Amino acid sequence: MENFTFYSPTYFAFGKGSEADTGKYVKRFGGSKVLIHFGGGSVVKSGLLDRVKKSLKDESIPFVELGGVRPNPRSGLVYEGIELCRKENVDFILAVGGGSVIDSSKAIAAGVVYTGDFWDFYQGKTVEKALPVATVLTIAAAGSEGSPDSVITKEEGMFKRGASGEALRPKFTIMNPALTQTLPAYQTACGITDIMAHLYERYLTNTTEVEVTDRVIEALLLTMVHEGPRVIADPDNYQARANIMWAGMLAHNNCCGVGRTQDWTSHGIEHELSALYDCAHGAGLAVVMPAVFRYNLKHNVMRFAQAAVRVWGCQMNFENPEETALNGIQAFQNFLCSIGMPKNFAELGAKEEDIEKLAHTACYGDGGNGRMGGFVTLKQKDVEKILHMMV
Repeated sequence: MENFTFYSPTYFAFGKGSEADTGKYVKRFGGSKVLIHFGGGSVVKSGLLDRVKKSLKDESIPFVELGGVRPNPRSGLVYEGIELCRKENVDFILAVGGGSVIDSSKAIAAGVVYTGDFWDFYQGKTVEKALPVATVLTIAAAGSEGSPDSVITKEEGMFKRGASGEALRPKFTIMNPALTQTLPAYQTACGITDIMAHLYERYLTNTTEVEVTDRVIEALLLTMVHEGPRVIADPDNYQARANIMWAGMLAHNNCCGVGRTQDWTSHGIEHELSALYDCAHGAGLAVVMPAVFRYNLKHNVMRFAQAAVRVWGCQMNFENPEETALNGIQAFQNFLCSIGMPKNFAELGAKEEDIEKLAHTACYGDGGNGRMGGFVTLKQKDVEKILHMMV
């Protein structure tokens, strides 16, 4: 295990009706004028947005609103939010929605207090300072409600990139699993896939002797294997949704990733797919991950074999551990298909003729150095081969 520091100060309010106390928490964490940032339809139709606004009014906290966040959030709305916050002297940003809304909120929070272009943070500059952000979570998926990370798509060139910094960790997060019960099965499945991706990206490590975090990751993966089918079969299963929601936060606040190198190849490749085709992030990951795993298998067969045995219940073949590893990867892909995720380019809406472009942008786009991956270092030709495996 490697040396590490870990600080995760987000305050979590979990359970039914917890959104009613949003205003109290904003006041507790120092907000005096709030930007409510949200997507659109669902939070309005469900009445959630009105309940959040009432909670702010009950605490005499003024607010302005900015809706319109879309999946794979765009830079244009971030610039609009930065301008609005400066004009209205906003000092606190409240994200009401899922990962896209939270990521957009974080980008705005960083940009308001920065004299340069907020996109600098998405080209490698660490976020040192930002307005405080809080969240009212409506989908278990991205884990942004507890993480220091944000992902935005730059409309000029359609580059999808991430930023990070401890200043971006939410001050508080409202987590009511009941708010996720109205989600379509497809969105729920995309969220489950994203959670599992966050776990696998940390599991694929070159660091040895990390049994504690290995076991935590495996336990959370097993939770998804157990709860995923239950919630797809019964969307109103509050307990299944509660377990998935908390697992989603644990998967990405980095308590599973401390003291070990991490990979993030699957995310890097998928970002190009969702930037170009605007597909759901989780759906893209469902297609990308099995191909990446098979391509990188020989780098450390026993790491994949360990997951196959501990998570997927495969029998260990000590004479041929590669067979065990492949069985585990296939079991993972079968699980994703069983909850409604796509398995190839055609189902995702991607095009084989775009592969060279996708690989080039993944490796070189927007300042890339031609390499990607923390488990195995990949070049453009490697990424092209992986993409061809998805066709």
